[in-house]
Amino acid sequence: MSSTPTPTPGEFLTFTLGEEHYGVDILKVQEIRGYDAVTRVPDAPEYIKGVINLRGTIVPVIDLRLKLRLREARYDSLTVMIVLNVKDRVVGIVVDGVSDVVPLLQEQIRPKPEFGAAVDTRFISGIGTLDERMLILLDIEMLLDSTDLGAEASSLEAA
Repeated sequence: MSSTPTPTPGEFLTFTLGEEHYGVDILKVQEIRGYDAVTRVPDAPEYIKGVINLRGTIVPVIDLRLKLRLREARYDSLTVMIVLNVKDRVVGIVVDGVSDVVPLLQEQIRPKPEFGAAVDTRFISGIGTLDERMLILLDIEMLLDSTDLGAEASSLEAA
């Protein structure tokens, strides 16, 4: 049984992690930046790369490859940081590359597949179909709620 509603139609920013294509609701994207150095936070989980100062706002940066337990992340000239604004929190996610913005109609969005307990799909809100390509649509709220960002941000502000 799926607790995450299927995403609503609209425009999605598409990006790559390895060979796979992902999508996130364009309305949650604040900006796209090249990946630059972050300040490491002591005792943070491995997937939290650190923080950046974005025009006076301390922004936690998550390596999405590590968070989703994909192969080890590589950083090169194509590596990009997508800055998201979710529930009044600003968070950066590091991805391999940004593709484009695509509109998805309701009939192009399928519910996420159910794999049982063997595969963790709680961060997937659905699958978008674009011609022959499939797009894994991320539930960015669920993804960020599952991280310890609240504790990270408050400990950083206290420091």
